[in-house]
This record gives sequence, C-alpha cells and structure tokens, in this order.
Amino acid sequence: MKLSIIIVSYNVRDLLQQALDSLIDAAVNIDYELFVVDNNSKDATVEMVKEKYPEVKLIINQKNVGFSVANNQAIAQSSGEYILAINPDTITSADTLKKALEFMDITPNAGGLGVRMINAQGKYLSESKRGLPTPWVSLCKFSGLHLLFPKSKMFDKYYMGWINEYETAEIDILAGAFMLLRKQALTKTGYFDESFFMYGEDVDLSYRLKLAGYKNYYFPETYIIHFKGQSTRKFSLRYISSFYGAMFIFVKKHFLKF
Repeated sequence: MKLSIIIVSYNVRDLLQQALDSLIDAAVNIDYELFVVDNNSKDATVEMVKEKYPEVKLIINQKNVGFSVANNQAIAQSSGEYILAINPDTITSADTLKKALEFMDITPNAGGLGVRMINAQGKYLSESKRGLPTPWVSLCKFSGLHLLFPKSKMFDKYYMGWINEYETAEIDILAGAFMLLRKQALTKTGYFDESFFMYGEDVDLSYRLKLAGYKNYYFPETYIIHFKGQSTRKFSLRYISSFYGAMFIFVKKHFLKF
C-alpha cells in the first residue's frame, strides 16, 4: 500500500513548512511520496522546499493555474494506491494517516474519506461533513435556516447536523482541505474538474464518486487542524466571486441540464 500526498501552495511558505513537517512525522512507517505543486508563489516557497525537503517531488508552475489543475498535475505523476489532497494551512495529527488508511483498506466501497477538522482554537469545523448542496440545501444554508434547526435532516443537510461530531458516517461531500481518495476510484470518475479554479472542485469530485457507486465517509477517530482561508480571505471580493462562481458551475453541470 502506497500513499501519494499532494499539497498545492500559493504564497503560504511558513504554513506549508508546518504542514510538511506534520505530514512527514505522521507518515513514519508508511510507504509514501510527497508532492508540492507551487502556483507561482512570490514568497520564496520554492526555494524553501528545495532547501529543506529534497525528498519532495516539486512541481513548479509559472502561473497560478488553480487548485484543480495543480492537483491533477501531481495525480498524473503519482504511484500510490491512495491519493491525499491536503491544504497547506493544516497540521496533521501523528495518527491521522495510519488510521485513515486502515479504514480505507477495510472499507472497499469507500471512494473518499474526510476527517474531523478543528481550528487553531480547537473548535470543531462543521464543514468536516457536508451534504450535497442542491438548490434547497444551499438556500437553507445561506438563509440561516440551518442555524435554527441544527440537527434537522430537512433544514441542516448542508452540514449533516444530525450526525454526531464523533460518529463515523457516510456523507455526501468531502472537504477539500483533506481528501483521502482511492486511486482506483479516480480512474472511473476522472480527476478534479479543471473548470473549477478554486472552491467547488471538492463538491464536484465527491458527487462524482457517489455517482460512480462509491461512498464517502466522515472519519472522526483522528483530526487535523485547519487554519482556514489563508490564501483567500473570507468575504473578500476574490473569495465571493470564486465561491459563488464555483457553486454556479456545479449547479449548472449537475442540476441544470437541458
């Protein structure tokens, strides 16, 4: 069993170094390869990786090609049975890779797996498990109805609030911050859809895994720390245009077929 770990970086040098250190510690006794795909960072990320992590397979892009394209570049070169697409603004727990891989090994219908995520203050991040963002589900989320009925299968399907934070369960959508994927499943679904530049690609691939007959799982027996939104500040114009643009692409692709 071999694991291919892929991190896409863009001007997050210090966070990337932290992420790499935690992943390397977590990968002790695991057969793995580690890719960093840099999207034309201007903060000496490439020089840092070359100097401190000579074992890393470094892919250097001359422009920011986006999350999907960059991940696909590494997936195409990968040799692992499993692919871990993970954000650079994360810290991986020492037991995360071992436990997650063991679960995938004994769950052959699993196309993908996500883990419990917490923020820097230790607070649980609700996007660790998500439902399919149909127009109704999205309306409940963005209107705030899900806050009024936080455990309702009708009103809080976006975060699947009826599933306990510590309960292993089948879910619809994996979070892009940590997606452990079965390579064999990707040969059926295809890789990340390159129509998505940033945001939405995790939703699309998760949905395609389900359409191909696989299941996605939320696995809370381990966790990662996720320092959210370091490359794109939430509620900035760039964030808003990227997020809602991605949701429009997803809805048009899967729900507005003519």
